[in-house]
Amino acid sequence: MSDEHNNSADKRQFINAIFIPVIIGILMVLSFLLEKGMDWDFHTAGIYPRRIRSLWGILTLIFVHADWGHLTNNLISFILLGSFLYYFYMQIATKVLVISYLISGLILWIIGRDSWHIGASGLIYSIAFFLFFSGIIRKHTPLIALSLVVAFIYGSMIWHIFPWKAQDPISWEGHLAGGIVGSALSIFYRKDGPQKPINQWDEEEDESPDSLAYLDDAFEKEQD
Repeated sequence: MSDEHNNSADKRQFINAIFIPVIIGILMVLSFLLEKGMDWDFHTAGIYPRRIRSLWGILTLIFVHADWGHLTNNLISFILLGSFLYYFYMQIATKVLVISYLISGLILWIIGRDSWHIGASGLIYSIAFFLFFSGIIRKHTPLIALSLVVAFIYGSMIWHIFPWKAQDPISWEGHLAGGIVGSALSIFYRKDGPQKPINQWDEEEDESPDSLAYLDDAFEKEQD
């Protein structure tokens, strides 16, 4: 009976973890299909730094993608990292997601080059940096393991927060903005949450005083 109860609880937690990332991912796909199907151009729904009329692009930036490759890589990364966020940090996940969404976009609007910036990579970078640093800061075994998984899968992200050429077509400013926000949030929320999802580890940890894509090229195509 206990095993059945635990399995049921795990299934509910998994469904809860993927629900919001999947819904947002579906909206990304629908937006892309609408743009291409109607032969429209949504690039002006991105961010053009320091243009007042482009401020609303902070809200729509993540739903605009250059091509199928760009969309696919952002979609996979966002759903995977977003699900990690909600599974391991359910208590604060929505706060982290919303703040990452808004503040990384605002920073990009302030520091970005004079060109159109589109795509969800700023938000993805923020979540990835939060997951990595939060696990290290909290010193909780499952979360440290999660940090290592994120580092293993997305470790190459670190190289894309810097400009590598004068007219770099990649929005490294968006990546940098996301990295800054995610790192700051990992410190700001270091004492909040998370719900520890693995009971066996919880019991072991409670006995101690301390119980407290690779990204392919298409992902980086944030176009002018």
